[in-house]
Amino acid sequence: MENIKNLLMSFVYAFRGIGYMIRTERNMRIHITCLIYMFSILIFSDWFVISKTEYVLLLLTSALVLAAETFNTAIENSVNLYGEKRTENGKIAKDAAAGAVLICAIISVIVGIIIMFQPQAFIKMAQYFIANPIMILVVIISLAVATVFIFYGFDFRRRK
Repeated sequence: MENIKNLLMSFVYAFRGIGYMIRTERNMRIHITCLIYMFSILIFSDWFVISKTEYVLLLLTSALVLAAETFNTAIENSVNLYGEKRTENGKIAKDAAAGAVLICAIISVIVGIIIMFQPQAFIKMAQYFIANPIMILVVIISLAVATVFIFYGFDFRRRK
C-alpha cells in the first residue's frame, strides 16, 4: 500500500512542478500559448493535411521544448539555491540551459514550418476569414487573452 501511495505522490509532485512552471515562467506560457494555437488549428480545421507521423513529430518537438524549459528552470533554481553570489560557473550553467531551450525551440519551429508549409492551407484559411469576418474579431480577442496570460499568467497583479 505504501508503494501505491508513493507512486500517487510522485504524480502529485510532477503536476505541482508543471503548475509552478505555468504560474511563474513567462517563457513556458509563451510555449504553451503557441502550442494551443497550433494544435487548435490542426485539430479543429481542415486547412492542413497532416499525417499521423507528422502529428507525432509535432508532439515530440513540442514536448521537447516544454521539457527543456522545465529543465532550464530547475537548473536556474538549483544554481540560485547554491548562493546569491554570482559565479562564472553559475552563469555558464544558466546560459547553457537557456541555450538548450533555444536550440529545442528553433528546431521545433523548423519542424513546424516544414510540416505546415502548405500554401493551399493558408489560402483556405484566408478564404474562411473573408467569408466569416466575425471570426477575425474572435481571433483578436483570443490574442488579447493570450497576451494577458503570457505576461500575467493567473496572477493579474503587476509582476516585478
